[in-house]
Amino acid sequence: MSYLDNDRLKQIGFLLLILFLAILLFMEMFTFFPGFLGAVTLYVISRKWMFNLVEKRHWKKSLTAALLMVLSFLVILLPIGMLINMLAAKAAYAANHSTELINSLKQTNARLEESLGFGLLTTERLQKIQENITAFLPGFLGATFNTLTAIALMYFMLYFMLVNGRKMEENLYEYIPLKDKNVERLGKEFNTLVIANAVGIPLIAVVQGVVSLIGYLIFGIPQPFFWFVITCFTAMLPVIGAAAVYVPLGVYLLAAGNTWQGIAVLVYGFGVVGTSDNIARMLLAKRIADVHPLITIFGVIIGVSLFGFIGLIFGPLLISMFILLLEIYGNEFVVKRRDRHQRTATSNAESPSDGK
Repeated sequence: MSYLDNDRLKQIGFLLLILFLAILLFMEMFTFFPGFLGAVTLYVISRKWMFNLVEKRHWKKSLTAALLMVLSFLVILLPIGMLINMLAAKAAYAANHSTELINSLKQTNARLEESLGFGLLTTERLQKIQENITAFLPGFLGATFNTLTAIALMYFMLYFMLVNGRKMEENLYEYIPLKDKNVERLGKEFNTLVIANAVGIPLIAVVQGVVSLIGYLIFGIPQPFFWFVITCFTAMLPVIGAAAVYVPLGVYLLAAGNTWQGIAVLVYGFGVVGTSDNIARMLLAKRIADVHPLITIFGVIIGVSLFGFIGLIFGPLLISMFILLLEIYGNEFVVKRRDRHQRTATSNAESPSDGK
């Protein structure tokens, strides 16, 4: 019977202490976790530029990091902020004029009943919508404040990640308790997953939004740029995607008596916008990973529940990373145990039997 020596007991106790502190810190700082994920995402996107400018062109680390942070803000965050600001204005207007909005929905529902023979919204459901609209704005403003806090923390961490990038990666390479080939695989596939989820999904959504905007302008849809923003956001949703906008919009136009516009929006949505999604994915297939639809669906559900809207990106990334870690664990430990078992079986088979 084997016993654990004192060194092994000390090691286990020390690891349990580290695990306890890690869980405690994570629970207390979970609010800032999206900021950390954002910093890691921007670091993965920016690291090649950082290393090339610092190591090949001999730029100063601090100035290079500041330049990349400003560029990321102008190219990524500023457009997103403008889109969210537009949505916030519409949300505030809807909250302040909820009665007028509900009356408009009632009229539209009545037209649908006359045209199709059935209504989509009951009186109870309309009342529930009005209550949700009234309660939406305070929560939205609170989420906006949390988002600004997460962005500030994200850039704070990103600066130190960029400035100390090489040293940080070397330390991770040294302290991750895996074989070298698995550490390299972890780094490469994590980079691919980040690009696929943080760049590929939003880029495909913007493509669908631009294609939809062209249709909205051609068919004379009121406030086409507002619908463009809504389409970009919904296009990141799994399965339903941009159809969450152009289908209700087409039905509303039909119910309002704008028959040719309604038919045109539906045909253009299913025929052109849907096709643009497939074409964009095909063109980007060589540059981004092909994320399984189930990962996207459950990732969005979990991510939105944990982080809010930004979970559309981070949810699928976390699930993809979890699956990758399971694969690496199997390669690191299960295969090793299987090989040891096979060697033991082979050794026993080759040893002479008792009595012979």
